Amino acid sequence: MVDPAPLAEPATRALVVQHARLVAERADQHALTLESLLAVLRSTRVDDRAARVEAAEIASAALVDLRTSNDEERNALVEPVSRAFLRLRNDLRPLVRFGSIDIQFVEPPATGRALPGEVAHAARAIVRTAVLAHVDRGTAERVRVQWDCDGRNLLVEIRDDGDGSLDVHDDTVRPIAERVSALDGDFRVESTDGWGSTISIVMPLDPPALGDRIEDAEALTPRERDVLRLVVAGAPNADVAAQLGISVNTAKYHVANLLRKYGARSRAELSALAR
Repeated sequence: MVDPAPLAEPATRALVVQHARLVAERADQHALTLESLLAVLRSTRVDDRAARVEAAEIASAALVDLRTSNDEERNALVEPVSRAFLRLRNDLRPLVRFGSIDIQFVEPPATGRALPGEVAHAARAIVRTAVLAHVDRGTAERVRVQWDCDGRNLLVEIRDDGDGSLDVHDDTVRPIAERVSALDGDFRVESTDGWGSTISIVMPLDPPALGDRIEDAEALTPRERDVLRLVVAGAPNADVAAQLGISVNTAKYHVANLLRKYGARSRAELSALAR
């Protein structure tokens, strides 16, 4: 097992986090591309020839995106909220046209404070993850995505018409909760049985810098160290709970604290930093 050691110098930490985030973001984008390809190939709205043409276009666009690695997007200091939302719509366009879920978009105001690049990218990744989770669950026919900005926070709402069984402890929304926690945001889920669920997210436009958050990583409790060793070993929350004799919700609580202390957005980043 890994014994968490004091973290490296800030510059090294930043490189480790940047690499882990790039890997996670590539995986997120590839998952969306594959789901889009499946949606086209399974669609009854187009014939085989049109489906092949559409699938080829999606694959070609994904290859171009992979080769350019979205350098301009990731390095952008700020991005107008309307443009960030447009990029999200473009990401989800194939699922809108050919998927089994009707995705509705509520446009954010065109004016107002621009989003920091980190926040804009995280918000798009959060919505993509939520939509793919709904596709996997197969209980919703319609998902409504809305962004707004109050000058200090980006407000994201994702509402579905599913079975209303989603809650904040659901593993399908864990990656979203982790991303929001890493940016010092607020994450809530409200569900009504038989009527659907609403995910509400508040993301500050001025989240703490990595250097401000990373210093707390030295002050781990013995229990947090035990949890961290298991997370680094690849154990999911259920296995962490079973091996340490704690509840799954307690395991999730400790993981959330570790993400906050290390300034990590995901378990992959946390593991990379701990190693």
